[in-house]
Amino acid sequence: MDGGAFGAGKAGGAFDPQAFLRQPHTLLRLLSWVFSIVVFGSIVNEGYVNRLDETQEHCIFNRNRNACNYGITVGVLAFLSCLLYLALDAYFPQISSVKDRKKAVLSDIGVSAFWAFLWFVGFCFLTNQWQASKKEDNPMNEGGDAARAAITFSFFSIFTWVGQAFLAYQRFRLGADSALFSQDYMDPSQDSGMPYAPYTNEEDATDAVGTYQQPPPADAFDTETQGYQTQNY
Repeated sequence: MDGGAFGAGKAGGAFDPQAFLRQPHTLLRLLSWVFSIVVFGSIVNEGYVNRLDETQEHCIFNRNRNACNYGITVGVLAFLSCLLYLALDAYFPQISSVKDRKKAVLSDIGVSAFWAFLWFVGFCFLTNQWQASKKEDNPMNEGGDAARAAITFSFFSIFTWVGQAFLAYQRFRLGADSALFSQDYMDPSQDSGMPYAPYTNEEDATDAVGTYQQPPPADAFDTETQGYQTQNY
């Protein structure tokens, strides 16, 4: 886990693709991205079949169109969410404000937990409808592998999104416990203000000017003048 506020160091650093791809949350997002493609791709390509005496195709999951629509919708939206948060992860080290970092991490926790729940519902829904499917509706068992692939990768997606939520929570805890966690924190590299004037000791300033000497009394010369007496020759 990277140091700094909410798992990122000082802002303004160069982007390192290799380090970015090796991060655990990046790997989980890529897996979730691939799994979502498998789910909606399987349903779109082979998720609709028809009987020999029918021309209209029906959803392979118990002829329930809602099951196919749910799998496709969740898969496509999860695909887009993965791309969005991959872009956010790449930009995250450039965010200097802790407030913005906190918002990004909290949104990551909420979205990841939400998608884990949707995939759990999708897995249960597709599994139930697949088990309820009648053999006479698909005597040739067409699209069976696609249906099982959609169910399997829906199940895998639950754990990848739960893992993303857990890693985001760790980043939140790191930011909350960090000494950099301040409402007014700005990264030092982004501070363009003028530096403070150097502190000058009053005694040093006195030494620099020189030792103060008290001027002679104004009446010193008058006293000497009054004390002098002229000699008469």
